[in-house]
Order: sequence, then structure tokens, then C-alpha cells
Amino acid sequence: MSLQTALSGLLGAQTGLNTVSNDLANASTTAFKSQTALFENMYPSNAHNVPGIGATTEAISSDLTQGNLTATGNPLDAAIQGNGYFLVSSNGTQQYTRDGAFQLSPTGQLETLNNAPVMGYAATAGGGAGGTLGPITINTGAVPANATASLGMTLSLNSADAQIPSTTTFSPTNPASYSETTSVVTYDSLGNANRIQLYLAQNTPAPGATPSWTVYAQPQLASGAAVGGPTPVTTLGFNTSGVLTSGGTSTLAVSWGNGAANSNIAMNFSGTTLAAQNFAVAGLTNDGYAPGSYSGTSIDSAGKIVSTYSNGQTVSAGTLALANFLNPEGLTPVTGNLYSATSTSGQAVVNTPGSGLAGTLTGGYLEASNASTSSLLVSLIQYQQAYQANTSVIQTEQQDSTRLSQL
Repeated sequence: MSLQTALSGLLGAQTGLNTVSNDLANASTTAFKSQTALFENMYPSNAHNVPGIGATTEAISSDLTQGNLTATGNPLDAAIQGNGYFLVSSNGTQQYTRDGAFQLSPTGQLETLNNAPVMGYAATAGGGAGGTLGPITINTGAVPANATASLGMTLSLNSADAQIPSTTTFSPTNPASYSETTSVVTYDSLGNANRIQLYLAQNTPAPGATPSWTVYAQPQLASGAAVGGPTPVTTLGFNTSGVLTSGGTSTLAVSWGNGAANSNIAMNFSGTTLAAQNFAVAGLTNDGYAPGSYSGTSIDSAGKIVSTYSNGQTVSAGTLALANFLNPEGLTPVTGNLYSATSTSGQAVVNTPGSGLAGTLTGGYLEASNASTSSLLVSLIQYQQAYQANTSVIQTEQQDSTRLSQL
């Protein structure tokens, strides 16, 4: 009986040693969760007031507490702050991981270091998250040019500027024919950074009339050559408080003549004011841009994957998804820092980071292993001592059996 008891203790100590050794081996593994061997006693069935007959492994319990976050300098890395697991497609099977060390495939697909696609929601036309879970692909190629179709300018006009009589003929070469001038970059369909030079003339008001300013536009190619003649595009009308009341929108048609398509630029001067103030361009919006090459990608706290390009444009490729489980301890760990769902863990509840029960993300960081080397070394010594003690019992039993056989 004591031989069987010692053997069970020996097997239990070996299980403990295996568990601790695995934890120590993974002390530097990203997002590793340490495990503890749990044991239960054994007694003969239907027996009372008798010694136990040893121990057996009850379970291998996982410590799911979060590890420390470590900066990596890689903007594609992401650490989960709080609950949740990244979803990946491993050989066509959906699996889960806390390891956010990601990379881009040659085709721009976001994947783990083991080349498993990372799952999320592709970006919609408006930059939001779509409703279908799938791999996320990032455009690592060039972004084509976008011709300026809408130009917004908020001006601060000076009421003390020179007033231009109606009898004065406007000319860009005659500073006496306008009160202020400024320019703005506009892009044609080829991505050329052309300019529109604006001339603003404060009109001499008729008796009892409210203030008004006439805006002239002179398109210019990137080379500086003028395109056509200056065109009066609108007259801005103001009330006696200097608030814009009319002429705030207009359209400028431009034939660039450089191989690019003709432009119809909607100009919006909303918010422009007239007062005793220095002239300034208080606000400017432009929906056009030059072509740009891929610069990099980062992941924000809400899981949004944002790519940047050399022309200053940012494009959302999608949003990462996080899975939560009713009983995460029921997940089965598998090779590659992955987990598989089981009937014990329950089905995955999928949300975007920061919604539902899902935690948030910290880009450029990875979660470290939560294995404590110092406490594991203490456990290792304890299991070694238990192993040696049970080995001694077995050796003693063998010696006793040998003596008995010699009698």
C-alpha cells in the first residue's frame, strides 16, 4: 500500500515539476499565463477510518492576471489592457491570443508572427467599422491624387482697409484695385500643387448700404504661370455687425491646360467676419491632395488601425476585434501563444476594444508573461524535495521486499 501511495506522490511531484518547468521556460514569452498544478487526495472506496492511498492531479489551473506592459517601438504591436483575446485564423480555425505582436504579410494583411491572419472589421467608406468579421488588409501601396473639389476659407477682413471705388477697374498688377490678397494651394487630378491667388476688394458702399467685398480669383499652375484671366467669383455681403449675410458660396471653374482634368471647385467662405481687425485667413479646408507613398500603420486604444502616407493623409484599414468568454479558464492553451474555445469556456462574445466587456489596447506595447521567476524557483525546490522523499519511500519498500524474499 505504501508503495502505491509513494508512487502517486512521485507522479504528482513530477506533474508539479513539469508545470513549474514550463512556467520558467515561458518567463519571457509574450502574454504567457502561468499555470499551477492542483492535487486532491485519494482514499479507498467504501472505507472508513483508514489512511489515504496517495494523491492525484485534480487540474492544471491558469493564472489569468495581466502581465506588465513593455514598450517595443513597433507601432503594429498592441497590448490588451483588461479583458479579452485577439481573434486569429489558424489553419482555417478561429483561435484566440493575448499576444499582440503583429506584422504585415507581403500583401499587406495583418497577421501574427506565426503568419496567422488577425481578425477584425474592415473599414467602411466613412471610416467606421463594418459588420463582418474577417482578416484586415492594409494598403501599403501609393495613395492616388485627389483633385480639389471643395475649398473652405474663413477670413478675418479688416473694415479699415482701403475702399475701392466702383469706377476702378480691377487688375492683379494694380494694388490700388484691391484691398487684400492671399493664395491657397489646390490640387488637380494629376496631383499638381497649383495655386489660386485671391484678391479681395472692399467696395465703397452706396449711402445707407451695408458693407460688401468682391472676391477675384486667379488660378496659377505649379510653375507660376497664370491660367486664364482673373475672375470675380463672389461678392461677400455683411450686416452692420460684420456678420456674413450673403455670397458665402461660389463655384470656380478652371481649365488647367496641363493634361489634368478640368476642375469645378466649390468655394465656401462661411464664418468670414468684418471688423476692426488685422486681415488673416482664420481657417482653411481643402479636400484635395497629392499622391503619397505608405509611411506606416498604428493601432489606437479603440483598436482602430490607421495608416499614414507621405502626403499627410490617414486612412483607416479597419478595427481589431476582441473576444471574451464566460469562463476564460476553460480555454485550452495550444502551441503558438494561442487558445482554443471549449464547452467549458463557452462561446466567444466578440466586441471592439472598449465596448462591452472588452478592454482597451495600448499600441506599441506588448504584454509580458505573468510568470514570477522567484516564486517558481521556490516551488521548484518544493517539488524536487517531494520527488526525492517519495523516491526514498519507494527505495525503502524495494529493500524491504528484497529482504522478505530472502527469508
